[in-house]
Amino acid sequence: MNRGTERDGAVTEHAATGRIPLAVVVVDREGLVSHWSSGARRLFGAAKEEAIGRPAVDLLPVSGALPDEDDGTPYGAYSAYDGLGHDLETSLDGGLYYPAAGRARLTVPEQDRVDVLWWAYPLVGPGPERLLVLGADVGRLQRDTPEDHTAFERVAPGFALHTDFPGAEELARKLPEILPSMSVEEGARIVGQILELGYPVLEFSQSDRVPVTPDWGVPRRVERRARRERAARAAAEGVPLPQEYADDGEDLEYVAVRERLEFLNEVSGRIGTSLDLAQTIVEVSKAVVPRFTDVAGTYLREQVVAGEGFPDGVPDTTTMWHRVAVEHTDEPGRWDDVVPVGEAMPFPAHTPFFQCMTTGEPVLVPRISEQMGHAIASQFDKRDIRPLITGRSMLVVPLKARNVVLGFMILLRHPERAEFNDMDRVTGAELAARAGLVLDNARMYTYQEAVAETLQDSMLPHIPPRRAGCDIATRYLPGTLLGRVGGDWFDSVKLPGARTALVVGDVMGHGLNSAAMMGQLRTAVQTMAALDLPPAQLLRNLDDLAQRLGETYLATCLYAVYDPIASELHLANAGHIPPVLVRADDGRSELLDLPTGAPVGVGGVPFEAVRVRVAPGDRIVMCTDGLVEVRGEDIGVGLATLCESAAHPAASMDDACDTIIRALNTRGGRKDDVALLMARLNGIAPRDVAEWRLSLDPVEVGRARAVVREQLRAWGLPTPADSAELMVSELVTNALRHSHSRPVVLRLVRGDTLLCEVDDDAHDLPTLLSAGPHDEAGRGLRVVSTLAREWGTTRTGGGKTVWFELTLPRR
Repeated sequence: MNRGTERDGAVTEHAATGRIPLAVVVVDREGLVSHWSSGARRLFGAAKEEAIGRPAVDLLPVSGALPDEDDGTPYGAYSAYDGLGHDLETSLDGGLYYPAAGRARLTVPEQDRVDVLWWAYPLVGPGPERLLVLGADVGRLQRDTPEDHTAFERVAPGFALHTDFPGAEELARKLPEILPSMSVEEGARIVGQILELGYPVLEFSQSDRVPVTPDWGVPRRVERRARRERAARAAAEGVPLPQEYADDGEDLEYVAVRERLEFLNEVSGRIGTSLDLAQTIVEVSKAVVPRFTDVAGTYLREQVVAGEGFPDGVPDTTTMWHRVAVEHTDEPGRWDDVVPVGEAMPFPAHTPFFQCMTTGEPVLVPRISEQMGHAIASQFDKRDIRPLITGRSMLVVPLKARNVVLGFMILLRHPERAEFNDMDRVTGAELAARAGLVLDNARMYTYQEAVAETLQDSMLPHIPPRRAGCDIATRYLPGTLLGRVGGDWFDSVKLPGARTALVVGDVMGHGLNSAAMMGQLRTAVQTMAALDLPPAQLLRNLDDLAQRLGETYLATCLYAVYDPIASELHLANAGHIPPVLVRADDGRSELLDLPTGAPVGVGGVPFEAVRVRVAPGDRIVMCTDGLVEVRGEDIGVGLATLCESAAHPAASMDDACDTIIRALNTRGGRKDDVALLMARLNGIAPRDVAEWRLSLDPVEVGRARAVVREQLRAWGLPTPADSAELMVSELVTNALRHSHSRPVVLRLVRGDTLLCEVDDDAHDLPTLLSAGPHDEAGRGLRVVSTLAREWGTTRTGGGKTVWFELTLPRR
């Protein structure tokens, strides 16, 4: 290929070729060879295996810079910049701060002394490379030069700005092929430095310069195909292949395979950096564009996107595939409207996509014809995709894991780019196999997280924000390093007499075993709380249960009963951290001094309960130790922070919980689960409570109806009066019939609902019966069950209580 030189704006045609075989050597910062091209092997006589890792000066021994005594060429050491006079040995041994060029006589084993032209570029960047050396055989160059150009004044290496020559960017295109062991980014960085420091040229005279364009490297796919065809014909005809040609073919095949392996290795390092499914999808798409393809569309089964399992068997035409990513090198937005991410669609049986997903094998379409483009475009309603795909080369690769097709990738190359071939098919299949495993790991992790979250949510109660006389807010935080399932829990149980039980517990240990034990203990606490057991008795029973479940079942538990009418907390503690009580009058917070007790499951340890007077507006904060305990720090620091943050004013209960979480969860080192329960103790004012004592006389039934109607009228609640009267009549009648000696107590409590309680000294709990048309009894509780919002019975220390609630109109 002929090149011209540009001088004073004029271009002079020159017959000398600038396309020459180049040796390429990269030297690292230790002076060791890190890259040794096949051209270097031919020029310097050392194989790549011998050269990599050896000192560069050992492989490029300089016998002296030209001219030698026997050399008539008037040429000495040459530098492009102010005659710096660097020779090759100096460049390899010492620091090189500017590009240098020269001509040297090298002694090569088993060869004559070789006359070499060389160019050396200092490399700057984050990589280990220090020096790039390009070399060429002067003798071969002169042998290949036409006879009428043998009498040049000199043959010298030089530099010129790449803008001096039209088409000089060809070296920029060829260099990444000469350096196949480097990534695209590294190759681009080195090319950029070469073009900035000076383009390599050959000077045949003082005025004629030709840009250097290497003819070594990986030839274009067409050239490679032609080589293979010629080799096949030669083999069929029995003609031996020239050794040089065979070596070149072997080198090219080796380089091509190595490039593919390095590409796959690079892609493997870029995908799967996390177990987040969405991030993994993006990584897979970006890893192949633009190095392997120009467009990459990723489709996954909808169950994979949702992190769910899916039925066994081969996908069919009803299988829905979600487009989860589209990466391309086209102008921004070109694909967005036509193939938007997030769209789900099935694929007909006649498409290459269906063939890929059902066979699990890559499908190669060298060029998408107009007919195939029309067939593919027919799947897109009111959108013409043909301009985007027709004429492009397409490769569809399955994303598989454990012999299951999770999805597929559609890879497209621009029409001007080489078509996908069989080697690309193999490379794409390997790429898809690695990406499929990464995606499946992310899917399984997402699925397991969803299962764990569902399990945890099912075990944690959904507590209403309002109970009789109190407001409640809760928070649960899974351990940051130990998954979403743990043994911490909170609960709230509605009790007779407008009371509320508040519970926080912590099973020792982590994971599914602790979560399973937590579920058992929480159910037991709910059952015993519904029986209205006193706090200390409840913890004793819970301790017995934990011992029956196993020797390793240990848990701490804090149980409190709030009575809004008596303005009192009744608490018992089993090895748990104490609660914080925030006083409404002065905002002061304090840790309640409770008998600590031992964790449940220890056995044989008594539990004590204490009563604490509270005022309307006071707040109690109960949490597990994961919130206040940090490894390497005294727990007293966390408790002090808890008290301080709990006392901070807040607009709502949720804001108050968030303030505590922010104050304590920002400290490093938290690994445990956290359960937090806060209750604002509003109380029930005396004016909202009415109570009567009824003697054991049947006439008291009429009196009960009268006082209830009168009280509801006084409260301004005429609407529920009729229903309340009827139900009170039934409950009082039953109580008078079964009581022994103590008067019957009737109580009304006005809150968010109307609560009615009838208390007597009989211990047998009434049950709901099915009364026949001729039965005289059994209808009372049926009436209550029908009319009441809720109703129930519970044993007390002196007998039992039967109660019901009615919904009140909004005030």
